[in-house]
Amino acid sequence: MTLDERDRKLLDLLQRDAATSVADLAEKVSLSLSACARRIQRLEEHGYIARRVALLDPERMGVPTTVFALVKTAHHSDDWIELFRKTIGDIAEIVEAHRLTGNHDYILKIVLPRVEHYDVIYKQIVRKVELFDVSASISMEVLKSGSAVPVGYAE
Repeated sequence: MTLDERDRKLLDLLQRDAATSVADLAEKVSLSLSACARRIQRLEEHGYIARRVALLDPERMGVPTTVFALVKTAHHSDDWIELFRKTIGDIAEIVEAHRLTGNHDYILKIVLPRVEHYDVIYKQIVRKVELFDVSASISMEVLKSGSAVPVGYAE
């Protein structure tokens, strides 16, 4: 499937607000309602739209504090990685996890009711998985946040 400018515009609009009505989307991309609905369905079928979600306000949800934990490990076996993946996957406060290049192996984005709660999460991890080093940084201010990805690179 090759994307055209209307597809890219639809993807951009949907990722900014998936609750936008098909009628509003159709108007913004100059398509009929049915043509717009078919395009959206095709984008979903081809995997350009992975899922539609509601983004919750962390403050309203009682987790206004964000901590980034940088993790180093001496273990890199498939079994260890799977245990680590399962351990962090079971902790709701860990909202993102990435494997890294460089001086650290992983970074975890953790949302918390208060900074003191970090110790609870830390202990949940280290009780199950052996780590070499963990250092945490508290986010002082969000300068940019979002889940939108650039649509101009998709073909």
